[in-house]
Order: sequence, then structure tokens, then C-alpha cells
Amino acid sequence: MKATDTDMESNTDLAINTAALNLWYGNFQALFDINLQIKKGRVTSMIGPSGCGKSTFLRSINRINERLGYVRIDGSIDVFGNNIYAPEVELVQVRKQVGMVFQRPNPLPTSIRENILFGHKLHNRDRKYSRDDEDEIVEDSLRQVLLWDKVKDYLKRRATELSLEEQQKLCIARLLPVKPSILLMDEPCSALDPKGTAAVEELIWELRGKYSILIVTHNMAQARRASEECIFMLMGKVIEHTVTADMFVVPRYQETADYIEGRYG
Repeated sequence: MKATDTDMESNTDLAINTAALNLWYGNFQALFDINLQIKKGRVTSMIGPSGCGKSTFLRSINRINERLGYVRIDGSIDVFGNNIYAPEVELVQVRKQVGMVFQRPNPLPTSIRENILFGHKLHNRDRKYSRDDEDEIVEDSLRQVLLWDKVKDYLKRRATELSLEEQQKLCIARLLPVKPSILLMDEPCSALDPKGTAAVEELIWELRGKYSILIVTHNMAQARRASEECIFMLMGKVIEHTVTADMFVVPRYQETADYIEGRYG
């Protein structure tokens, strides 16, 4: 990493803190010495050409990469001061704290209500909740993603019948009952039309402060509109990390300027 314009923060002010993070797919190194400090309660975007390591980095934060037996990781990722790769850390706890939203909406082929309660029931198998408790959880989650007024009378409707925009909002709402601290979003608007994209960006802005949000996007206009800080990656390395407005107006490095101005990528 060349440099960061963000202020050094104490661990209590950080959602994610990586130190000398390297990752290999077999013999291919995808990430090189990633040192990043991502602030709590902020919306941070990651931009860069396809294949530069953005999604790989994102999937390292909730340990999805572990599903691939040929992945090797060095270095550390601290989430709110705790190394999530420490031997004593349970994967289920990482997944509770760090929620993930994917490129295409992936609602379960069940009702809207059951989608919202799926993770909640999975993580609370040993505890009984009343119908009223569950109703409150469903309403609160749907209100947070600005869907309640649209679907409150249709909670038994199959989630797959919603529009793509509504499905993506539902997938975000599905994460909230388990009370994550961090929301990771990997190209969350890539399958949406401009109207749906605007709606999801509005939602992201509404959720900032309540959650620490990290978005991977190929859409630089979206990064500029919907994030407070921005990270530029190139060939598995972090080139620049700064306030979003500064990144797009006065980038510090030529590589950043070249990418923003469309000279490659």
C-alpha cells in the first residue's frame, strides 16, 4: 500500500483493521500486504479494475474464502479489535457479526416473513420466541430497509415474486435480526436498473451510522454518491485510501487518477 490519507484511529474507532494481509489461491497471490483501517459507522467503498482483489478482500472479512481448500492467508484481520482468524474464534460468531450481500439478490424460495426470520432462527435454536416477538423482529427489519410499508400486508407472499430491488432490500433485511455490526456488499446494485440502484443507494445512506458498511463496486459514480471514504485497489494492492470527495477530485497517485479518468480498467 502506498499511502493513506485517513487519520490513524484507535482500535475503538475501527470496524476493520488489517495488518500485512496476504492471500493466495494455490500458487497465485491475489492480495499483497493489505494494511487498512476502516472506521466504525462509516460507508466505505472499494473501487478498481476487475480482478484487482476487491471481492477477494471482502470475502476474507467474513471468512467465505475458507470454503476453498486451496486458499492460504497470512497476516491478520481485526473486527472491532478481535482477530477473526485466531484459533479460538468460532466461524458462526464471525458470520453473526459480519453480514454479506451479494451481486444478485438470493432470497429463499419461501415467504417474506420466513426470509426475515431465517438467520434469527438459525442462530437462536435453543431459545423460544413468541409470535409477537417474531412479528416485532420482522417489522423492525423491514422498516430499516424501507420495505415495511410496501409489504406489510403481503408477508406470506413468496420473496422471489418481489422486484429485484425489493429482493435485494429483503436480503439486507434478512441479515439484521442477528444484529451484525458490519455489512459487506459485493456489487449490490449490479443486477438492478437505475431506479433500483438509486433505491438501494438511498438505503445504504440510511443505514450508515447504525452499521459499518463496506461496498465493492465497479460503478465509480456510485462510489462517489454512496460512500464517505474510498479505497482504490490495483493488482492486489491498496494504492490509495482517503475521503471519497478527495479521491475523485484530488487523487494523490497517478494510478488512481488514471483509473478514475478512464485510462484503464
